[in-house]
Amino acid sequence: MMEVNKPVELSSSPPDKPKLMEGGNYIREGRDSSKSTWLLFSPASPDAAGDLARFLGIFSGHGVNLSHIESRSSARRPGYEFMVECEHGIGDFGAALADLKKDVGYLNIISRNYKDNRSAVPWFPRRIRDLDRFANQILSYGSELDSDHPGFTDPEYRARRKYFADIAYNYRHGQPLPHVNYSKEEVATWGAIFEKLTELYPTHACREHNHVFQLLIENCGYRADNIPQLEDVSNFLKDCTGFTLRPVAGLLSSRDFLAGLAFRVFHSTQYIRHHSRPFYTPEPDVCHELLGHAPLFADPAFAQFSQEIGLASLGAPDDYIEKLATCFWFTVEFGLCRQDGQLKAFGAGLLSSFGELQYSLSDKPELRDFEPEQTGVQKYPITEYQPVYFVANSFEDAKDKMIKFSHTIPRDFSVRYNPYTQSIDILDSPRQMKVLLKGIHQEMEELLNAMEKLE
Repeated sequence: MMEVNKPVELSSSPPDKPKLMEGGNYIREGRDSSKSTWLLFSPASPDAAGDLARFLGIFSGHGVNLSHIESRSSARRPGYEFMVECEHGIGDFGAALADLKKDVGYLNIISRNYKDNRSAVPWFPRRIRDLDRFANQILSYGSELDSDHPGFTDPEYRARRKYFADIAYNYRHGQPLPHVNYSKEEVATWGAIFEKLTELYPTHACREHNHVFQLLIENCGYRADNIPQLEDVSNFLKDCTGFTLRPVAGLLSSRDFLAGLAFRVFHSTQYIRHHSRPFYTPEPDVCHELLGHAPLFADPAFAQFSQEIGLASLGAPDDYIEKLATCFWFTVEFGLCRQDGQLKAFGAGLLSSFGELQYSLSDKPELRDFEPEQTGVQKYPITEYQPVYFVANSFEDAKDKMIKFSHTIPRDFSVRYNPYTQSIDILDSPRQMKVLLKGIHQEMEELLNAMEKLE
């Protein structure tokens, strides 16, 4: 870290700051899926006999191999639509695409090779189980450690990290979250951090964090001599806001991590930092996740703000993914807010670091108002305390600003989360708009009826 920013009076150790997710990578599904393109299309005339056979004939005629074929009722037009995955390097994909365009009423190209095809939309998950496709595509850590990691030369710790990584690698959506029996040494590390941070929370944390933290103590086993289980915390969050936790082995790309938030899923580690340095970690660990992040995902306004960042990321170009990840950094990770005329912390990177938590509310850093357009382009260090923090007036205000910012993202469609099916609705046709408006009209009638009863 730079000496000028080292707060030696607060902590003799480097700040226990996790690194932000690296940005911009696309998913890889087993084989190199960057060598395939997904096509979503519907016939020009609904319910014409032999549509699927005719379309398959186009690909077959040009020697294009299809590794996935799916048909479903279309939300954009009457009748059905088809989704196919075309492998590259086999046949003449360009010619097949040209012939297909002559015979369809709707066509959307979904590609991993977005940089090479600006007319395509980057792949993103449409259903919550699609998160399985990239959950194991971590960029660093997991069972492997960098040479400067405190546990690098500790064979017992490295074996333990492999145990946690295997748990995350084998997890699939819908399964119970894995239960972990933490060792006495791991619990002692948690306890040292827990006791230090809980001394500061009443005066430094935002009211929402303090309110939920007490509920977590009562319902999820939050205490100095016990590391809570992810499943207990996840079930508690689901009851509060619909947010759930999902085990992950290490750092995901920004695109993949933010996509999880769109489904109100937070990818959480289960391993804990090395016992030799309890107040420092080079990556997010269970202390950062459960003490810093989890409490606020139980707050409805904060949960919606977080989901808006995730929804804005779906299908967004790389430069906007970077901006959204930076907004996440300066809010969900290192955000401050104003409450009753005072500054309070709500970012997980602050609420899991007693040194930076004190520093952030001192007169040393520069404070700026949270505005996504400016916040999204602010540079930041990852190995020292932040020289600049952004302040939100409220979670509601931050959410409204994020929604407005998302409208500036160059996409030919809008997205909407469907909580009933835990899927993403793509809004890109008049027919969909009519269905959505009809649902809103019905909800308005229900609200008016309720108001009349109250009167």
